[in-house]
Amino acid sequence: MTALEQRLDRGDVVILDGAMGTELQRRGVPMDGIAWSAVAMATHPDAVRGVHEDYLRAGAEILITNSFATSRHVLAAAGLGDRVAELNRRSVALAREAVARVAPDRPVWIAGSISTFVPSGDNRHRPAPAAERASYREQAELLAEAGADLLALEMIRDIDQAGTIVDAAAATGLPIWVGFTCHLDDDGQTVLLRGRDLERPLRDCMASVLAAGRCAAVAVMHCDIEATGRALDIVFEGWDGPVACYPECGEWENPNWRFGELTPEAFAAAAETWADRGVRIIGGCCGIGPDHIRSLSRRLGGRKWGA
Repeated sequence: MTALEQRLDRGDVVILDGAMGTELQRRGVPMDGIAWSAVAMATHPDAVRGVHEDYLRAGAEILITNSFATSRHVLAAAGLGDRVAELNRRSVALAREAVARVAPDRPVWIAGSISTFVPSGDNRHRPAPAAERASYREQAELLAEAGADLLALEMIRDIDQAGTIVDAAAATGLPIWVGFTCHLDDDGQTVLLRGRDLERPLRDCMASVLAAGRCAAVAVMHCDIEATGRALDIVFEGWDGPVACYPECGEWENPNWRFGELTPEAFAAAAETWADRGVRIIGGCCGIGPDHIRSLSRRLGGRKWGA
């Protein structure tokens, strides 16, 4: 059992970082219309490292790499197909460098991000199944070889695609977190996967993905605060392992993020209710920055579930 697994097993609340892409945008790094934040790996690596460093200073114990959009099918569309290996490896290296600079004497884990992001964020640009499988398998292997401690599978919104990504990640032997992205239907109660032409209930997709028994943790991520709470109801019904959540605040208008108005204090207060329910890994996604994570860490750092 790894040190992280031991902490989760004994009920510790572990602090995850916040968003990378939107934080880079906030700091003036241009977002790409095809590959969003991935291009920053080539153009602004110091800024990427700096964001990691600020999350560590804020109290983050897990860093997610800036590889959300560095799969081959995205980078090739952005004219960076010859740099897939370099940029995925760099995403892990920059996170490791940040730890060495800011937190060399405390445990920090690196989660390699693999997501369902497609060029321009438009699902019509999703590659054919064989190319998609090869792309995700390549990215998973690169992140594992570069030294990621685990793989965070993000923005899961489609049963078939979820199976492809899980298979690719599982082949590395690393622990896998499966992160579902949801929204509420018009009734305000039904939780649906968000962002596909044919939306499906979270419960259906979760059951299908978890049936393979490969997941180390289930996450509710890239959802607004209200949808996060509803989605957690469903996760706790169907999963008895570690649960993570990292919500968003705002809205994406390609290629930029329109920031919302969730204060660090309100974010931390919501996070405390999730911790009370048994969520053990908490951080933020798009629109959530270092100030939010600092407030979260002050409120929940060192806490044990049920305490």
